Amino acid sequence: MGNALGSLDQLAIAVLYAVAAWLSQSAHEPVRRWACIAGLMAQPFWFYGAWQTRHWGVLALAVVFSVAWMRGLWLHWLAPRRQDGVATIQMVPGHKG
Repeated sequence: MGNALGSLDQLAIAVLYAVAAWLSQSAHEPVRRWACIAGLMAQPFWFYGAWQTRHWGVLALAVVFSVAWMRGLWLHWLAPRRQDGVATIQMVPGHKG
């Protein structure tokens, strides 16, 4: 059973990272933003596989990639959006602040 699970981990990492790389190279922003989602989906497999095999360097690399994919999640999904690349300030008449 350990070999089958190890193969599943490797397959999931290979497929999800290939999808993430493919999406990240799209000419269209709405498609590119999905790359971090695919990358983050692969991370549990990296962590589990590295932990089970005691490959500490791979585990450290998984942490680095997780941070990079989380940055993409923040930039493309969670961060407040600006209109036309310029933030606006709204002043309410009569408000002093």
